Amino acid sequence: MAKATWNGTVVAESDDTVVVEGNHYFPPSAVKREYLSDSAQHTTCPWKGEASYYSIEVDGARIEDAAWYYPDPKPEAAEIKDHVAFWKGVEVQA
Repeated sequence: MAKATWNGTVVAESDDTVVVEGNHYFPPSAVKREYLSDSAQHTTCPWKGEASYYSIEVDGARIEDAAWYYPDPKPEAAEIKDHVAFWKGVEVQA
């Protein structure tokens, strides 16, 4: 079971993550959306495509652009479509 925690709160938990480049991508149903808000941030990966970001807010504390996902990945990364990965201090335990 993989678990993503920030500010003492579990923001995602699943036994069905996809690991790509050392990052656990959580299926959309495993992410607690009440802690996420859309970000204007986007980046591009040469083989996965354009990533979109979420900021996370828990108990009044906010961390910008701490989660990302690929809404329309390239075919090589189709298995992570809409799955969410975390960084910037979000602790992921597997």
